[in-house]
Amino acid sequence: MTPASALPSQRELFDIPAEVAYLNCSYLAPQLRSVTDAGREAVGRKAAPWTIAADDFFAGTEALRTLLARLTGGDADGVAIIPSVSYGAGIAAANLKLGAGQEVLVLEDEFPSNRYPWGPPTAAAGARIVTVPRPADHDWTAALLERIGEATAVVAVPNCHWTDGGLVDLVRVGEAARASGAALVVDVSQSLGARPVDVAAVQPDVLMAVGYKWLLGPYSLGYCWIAPQHRGGLPLEQTWIGRAGSEDFTGLVGYTDEYRPGARRFDVGETSNFVLVPMALAALEQLLAWGVDAVAATIAPLVARIAADAEALGVPVAPAHLRAGHMLGLRLPEGAGPAMTEALAAERVYVSLRGDSLRVSPNVYNTAEDLDRLRSVLAAHL
Repeated sequence: MTPASALPSQRELFDIPAEVAYLNCSYLAPQLRSVTDAGREAVGRKAAPWTIAADDFFAGTEALRTLLARLTGGDADGVAIIPSVSYGAGIAAANLKLGAGQEVLVLEDEFPSNRYPWGPPTAAAGARIVTVPRPADHDWTAALLERIGEATAVVAVPNCHWTDGGLVDLVRVGEAARASGAALVVDVSQSLGARPVDVAAVQPDVLMAVGYKWLLGPYSLGYCWIAPQHRGGLPLEQTWIGRAGSEDFTGLVGYTDEYRPGARRFDVGETSNFVLVPMALAALEQLLAWGVDAVAATIAPLVARIAADAEALGVPVAPAHLRAGHMLGLRLPEGAGPAMTEALAAERVYVSLRGDSLRVSPNVYNTAEDLDRLRSVLAAHL
């Protein structure tokens, strides 16, 4: 396979002022102009509800399922539309059975959305949450493989750590989980759209992602892919639109216990959001037009240069093979993070401080000049 070519800067597709160096996609993606346009059009259409037909309650979300399936290599039937990762993790926690003495593995400093939902079911079952400590050598995969065992019921992990991009090899971790009879629940919010994700290779039980980071979409709309063996489970909500025959509005009072096929039963209520869905569609269409491989090939050299600049200034970073290619954490001297983020923001260079890591996350809209400005401020304040 021929490696994907990097894209030229796509800055003109975003509304980012020239004086802004936005290196913070892991926080909130800036909005594509096409996404903004789709939102404006959608708001206008919502003002005229007589233009919205019954079919419109389903067409947009079905299109989203198809596009998300193309991004992940999964099937559209397996995609549920969710508002947040905590909702997706809640679906997993409600449907994956835990027994007394069993364990749910999470990473140290994991984002709360894939941590809190496991509290009530582990307590109810007499199971426990086990935190895998941050490895001194940065190798999260090895740390997980060492900890997965007979007591492991669920491995709930990201593709890369949200604070610094530390990489988890989902294929190897998935193999180890299955060998131990454990389920794999994956949060790909900080990778899907910037790094290829292959459901067929990973074989997760549940995979979820927010739409407002690397998928470049609106806030409050995300995605959850559920493996076939779990699609008969119990949804968190009992919605009318998740029931069989809900396309026929005249028959909605003919109540039924039958659900729509696939993972649609797990959709959040009012999933046919007439503003957010068109915006999300515009974002996914642009991502697929670029190709995730091309996006990854574009971001990787930016991150490599940021890492090289940091190391030249005496700031340590994780080895390249143990971090995601689209984001990284800079380990500043103790206590220096808040002042550094303020200094950067004063120069309109935007990053995030997460834990003790200065998290830098560029995307296809960034330029060499943005990286020059980052390095200049770092050099001036270290």
